[in-house]
Amino acid sequence: MTFRILAVASVVLGFACPSVRATGADPAEVAQAAETLRPRLIETRRDFHMHPELSNREERTARVVAERLRALGFDEVKTGVARHGVVALLKGAKPGPCVAVRADMDALPINEILDVPYKSLVPGVKHACGHDAHTAVALGVAELLSRRREQICGSVKFLFQPAEEGAPAGEKGGAKFMIEEGALENPRPLAIFGLHTTTELDTGKIGYRAGPAQASADGITITIHGKMAHAASPHKGVDTILVAAECVSALQAIKSRRINTFEPIVLTLGTIHGGNRPNIIADEVKMEGTVRTYSEETRDRVEQLMRETLAGITAAYGATYELKFTRATMVVVNDPKLVEDTLPALRRAVGVTNVVEAPQRMGAEDFSFYQRVVPGFFMRLGSGNKAKGIVADAHTPTFDIDEECLVVGVKAMADVVLDFLEQHAETK
Repeated sequence: MTFRILAVASVVLGFACPSVRATGADPAEVAQAAETLRPRLIETRRDFHMHPELSNREERTARVVAERLRALGFDEVKTGVARHGVVALLKGAKPGPCVAVRADMDALPINEILDVPYKSLVPGVKHACGHDAHTAVALGVAELLSRRREQICGSVKFLFQPAEEGAPAGEKGGAKFMIEEGALENPRPLAIFGLHTTTELDTGKIGYRAGPAQASADGITITIHGKMAHAASPHKGVDTILVAAECVSALQAIKSRRINTFEPIVLTLGTIHGGNRPNIIADEVKMEGTVRTYSEETRDRVEQLMRETLAGITAAYGATYELKFTRATMVVVNDPKLVEDTLPALRRAVGVTNVVEAPQRMGAEDFSFYQRVVPGFFMRLGSGNKAKGIVADAHTPTFDIDEECLVVGVKAMADVVLDFLEQHAETK
């Protein structure tokens, strides 16, 4: 649809919303506005980094977010959604649809070891996955757009989400809980956008992928039960450490020998605990890990094969097993049409050569739950800088971001939102 046709349609439908760029909010203006926010963005990100909060415990973070949004004059600011979530609505001056922007707020139980001015003040807790940056960027977008209500055809809903890293045992949390508590209703957005920092891309770049982009994630807990005995008389017991060792090796054969070799799958056991004395046969071993897949069929098949493998090995040694297979997140599927329609705005915002197609990742994201309700596009925000030594992966004690990415994230997301509302100005 050309601009002329779109404009005519908008007038016919009574939503005479001019082009965002025609009213002055072109990418250059948005970029300049984002640049003026640089000191505030850095200050905000560092404040969150110094005061990290674990999943479902984001009380201070949520309070700061809500106070900032109210100060910006948002029409609605709801708190306490899915425990500590904040859902805020910014209404534009002209009629139109709603689009959503999501940011996650929780930190990780990881000790801060970097000697930086914004070092975590909470022992054993660190923003090691960039959620401090995501929240700062979303607040920056909120501030930029709040000053341009007259250019907005429709409304922008901001979702500041707790517990993306997973709620504590026995608690509900994350995107799924946000949806259950109505975060995507009244109004329901036509689409939802999100981003995530990554040191795999240099600062200034935006990564995208249409279709399946990130794997589903499942948690696995395996408990092997045997019989205790003295180490000098192993035949009188059932050695669960030996059984567990056999199980670890055999489970890896699921990927290499029992699943189509072209099907992406990861089965990793990250912890193993058993025994309490060196001269006693352990009667119990517990192992924990994760499974990552790209299809529900493969997900089901892996669980079935795990049970078959564990049953066979434990029976052969006279042991028994328990398997807890916890389904956590879905596959992140970026709506192909939404990606296609969004790429021109991204390229205008950061430059054609800075928008790159990203490979599929086995890392998971509960943004996937929103995408089961409305079309969604989850982008990768480059935050690496080899010259500054910022290369560490997320979920590690040495993780950090190049703060130059904050301005990039704001101008990219703001331009994407404005462009989307312009494209869909005739839709309520």
